[in-house]
Amino acid sequence: MRLFTLLLTITLILFLVGCARKADQQEQPTKMKVGLVFDVGGRGDKSFNDAAYRGLEKAKKELGMDFEYIEPGPGADREAALRQLANHKDIALIFGIGFIFTDDITTIAREFPSKKFACVDYTYDSTRPLPPNLVALLFREEEGSFLVGTLAALLTKTNVIGFIGGMQSPLIKKFEAGYIAGARYANPKCEVLVGYAGTTGEAFKNPGKGKELALGQYTRGADIIYHASGVTGLGVFEAARELKKLAIGVDSDQYHEAPGNILTSMTKIVDTAVFQSIKAAKESTFVGGRAMIFDLKSNGVDYVYDQNNKSLIPDDVHTKVEETRRKIVSGEITVPYQ
Repeated sequence: MRLFTLLLTITLILFLVGCARKADQQEQPTKMKVGLVFDVGGRGDKSFNDAAYRGLEKAKKELGMDFEYIEPGPGADREAALRQLANHKDIALIFGIGFIFTDDITTIAREFPSKKFACVDYTYDSTRPLPPNLVALLFREEEGSFLVGTLAALLTKTNVIGFIGGMQSPLIKKFEAGYIAGARYANPKCEVLVGYAGTTGEAFKNPGKGKELALGQYTRGADIIYHASGVTGLGVFEAARELKKLAIGVDSDQYHEAPGNILTSMTKIVDTAVFQSIKAAKESTFVGGRAMIFDLKSNGVDYVYDQNNKSLIPDDVHTKVEETRRKIVSGEITVPYQ
């Protein structure tokens, strides 16, 4: 009888230990992952979205962070995509890439207060507090655009340059305003032709329209065109190649899309903003409810000047553009954003 009781007690102890171990395993948190929904044009746009993807890849390589991403969809699909990622228990940080996500990501952030959210190019309004778990990642696109406008106006041989935007919106108007102001600062006689591909998000993925607009501006005398239009800009590059003119890329270094025809690119460190947000989430230093601003002073925006395009930019012109940079950073030049 004593032996039976002893065996029963041992069996009970082993059972309880096993249950405790199982419960402990279930309570262990899963590895934190990152979720991201791309902007119009999706991965492979050679510009804005690809920059965000580079941030994900860097976080995986340097921080060991796994990620999932969803290609863009029309209308309410953005909200559904964000909600889909937020419902994954192992995804702790969700990105919306592009200003079109502003309302949707705000709604989802409030719906999932235990998750962290970040939105690149969020349409920020200081009079409307952000959810405490959402950070707006903003850039001074007008400052980088001022520099490439200065460069184009110093190099034009016709005194006519062009600007092609994607969707008519406050964000893209910042690119236009900075570009025109930079051109007029450097060369008051320079005319700037302006065209937009449309008034909806589809305007960022229409290379045919981009080529049509560019051909029209080149025909009217423009010899350099700056685009801020996502995939639509690939059509601008095609027109530049055909007519042997120059174009200016955007967001990422786009030299390799038309070597010899890309004068420079106005760059935004979207990859760095994404990476830094992930790093902060992993290290528990993520602070929401605020806007993070990346400007010329912090190298958040810039223009490309390297071995690929140095032959297109004379030393004296480069010196003048760099002097303009110093004046913007010091506050001597105030760059308009509209």
